[in-house]
Amino acid sequence: MSAEGRSGRAAGGQLEERLDLSHETNEKIDQAKAMVQASPSNLSEALALLAALEKRCRVGNDNPSLVRVCETSLVLCHESGDHEALVSTLKSLATRRSQKSQAVSKLVHTALPWVLQTDESGSVVGIGAPIEVSTDDERQKREKLMVALRDITDGKLFLEAERARLTRGLAAIKEDEGDLAGAADCLQEVHVETYGSLSKREKVEFILEQMRLTLAKKDYIRSHIVSNKINRKVLSEEGMDQEKIKFFKLLSEYHRHEKDAFQLAQDYHQIYLTPCVQKDEAQWKEALQSTVLFLALSPFSMEQQDMLNRINLDSNLEKIEPFRSTISILLKKEVAPYPIPYQSEIESISSFQESELAMHWKSTLHIRINQHNIRVVSKYYRRIHGARLAELLGLTLAELEMTISDMVSDGSVYAKIDRPNDIVRFAASKSPEAILTEWAGDISQLLDLVEKTTHLIHKEMTAQ
Repeated sequence: MSAEGRSGRAAGGQLEERLDLSHETNEKIDQAKAMVQASPSNLSEALALLAALEKRCRVGNDNPSLVRVCETSLVLCHESGDHEALVSTLKSLATRRSQKSQAVSKLVHTALPWVLQTDESGSVVGIGAPIEVSTDDERQKREKLMVALRDITDGKLFLEAERARLTRGLAAIKEDEGDLAGAADCLQEVHVETYGSLSKREKVEFILEQMRLTLAKKDYIRSHIVSNKINRKVLSEEGMDQEKIKFFKLLSEYHRHEKDAFQLAQDYHQIYLTPCVQKDEAQWKEALQSTVLFLALSPFSMEQQDMLNRINLDSNLEKIEPFRSTISILLKKEVAPYPIPYQSEIESISSFQESELAMHWKSTLHIRINQHNIRVVSKYYRRIHGARLAELLGLTLAELEMTISDMVSDGSVYAKIDRPNDIVRFAASKSPEAILTEWAGDISQLLDLVEKTTHLIHKEMTAQ
């Protein structure tokens, strides 16, 4: 062989020989194409011709020629319509001993457009939507090829992005067939958050699909675990508005299942704060209304009160009077009537009615208003007759006792009920030692004031 046909490079102290088979590759590829064009039945002979050339290129380390041979073999199978030959050739070439990574990568990238949707440049659209097919036979062929490609990409870091896209496409196929559990399990096999070759957007889109499918099969615990894989700061970046909205809508499904009203309020508030939502009056009204509704349904806490006060300062609240009035009622230290003003308008919004929890939310609203009223009364009364308090709040004695008991249990109010005397005490009885200590403290403050006053009078007299 001539010197022009050989090249070498030092690698690990040894000389690795590289053959230049480009001229032979051109001839054999043209010959194989001519054979298939003459008759599709010649495909096996053409593949055998290229297989022998592939081995020479692989052993001779002629990677450019090897890549061309592998690509041509797949294209000939695809153009001939022989799906069985396509899959077997793909597996055979990709699993050859000491097969080059460039060749495996080219095989996968060549076959991807045959199973996943691509744009005009040939790049896969999004995270991987399967191509549309019309017949069951085509559907089976597409799925078989997709499974073969996933097997090839398994464990190969240089093809992790392609594996994620293929997995998403396979999950979409299973979902179309009605196998939600299979689609969810398929996506869960891929830990896309550890992939470095995918963009932030692709990772978020993939994890959102994992959330959606786990919620669809009612696996709420796993859905919550998956949701923690998304960094909330990434969702706040420019251009991630749609992903942020989808994430918090999915998260609201989980919190709705958990009947967590305060978390639902935070979910809808994040949607409300999204820039694209702020530009659409219909969208921000719906999000802000839902935020106020679930804040009203939330148990009393410092976080809930802080959020109520912050939303009360929002100028957009003036445009939705029923919800502005609700915020005002919850912040005032006054006994609120039940039903509250505009209650029918509040209960008519979609987020209140869209699930089987409508009756639960309605009863919860009544409970929250009663709790609000009891907290207000506890600020003005040290003790009050139970019958009088029940009359003020429009409750029966049994309902009043139950509500106060729940509030004492969660620590939101101090109260003791004297049933024989029908008295509710909202102030703890002090021991003699506590009373004496408080009295001594008051006397000490009084003496300090007297001493300070005397000093000021003496200073004034001295100045004269």
